[in-house]
Amino acid sequence: MGGVTPTAQVVVCPACGKKNRVPASASGTPRCGKCQGPVPWIAESADSSFDDVVERSQLPVLVDFWAPWCGPCRMVSPALEKLAQEFAGRIKLVKVNVDESPGLSERYGVQGIPTLALFNGGRVVSRQVGAAPEHALRAWLEPALSSLASSSA
Repeated sequence: MGGVTPTAQVVVCPACGKKNRVPASASGTPRCGKCQGPVPWIAESADSSFDDVVERSQLPVLVDFWAPWCGPCRMVSPALEKLAQEFAGRIKLVKVNVDESPGLSERYGVQGIPTLALFNGGRVVSRQVGAAPEHALRAWLEPALSSLASSSA
């Protein structure tokens, strides 16, 4: 169970276009090897890797609980990847396939997909169920991130 082993993802730097290999879990935030700008941090996780990939992250983590057979999940995925680019250096996007990670689905009470959960310091600080367009996801994410930033200052 929990068959996804976290591996490095290749992401493109939004500033210079260079491809960068970004590990699923690491300390700090990923930076471009060429221009040193922040790059999107997109990873996959499962039951076995969730603690390392999500709960121990120093950045807030946007977790997308999804399934490959779910049409709304597939529709929202490009918007989430765009937000990961826009908020590079400020969030980490982690995708969790609920079919492969039933323990996480149960642990976080996922009853409908897609379910988005914003984690900070290993706990859920905001949650949204259902697909939404990019502007609506941004309108949900920005105030949550601002609230985290002001509470840590």
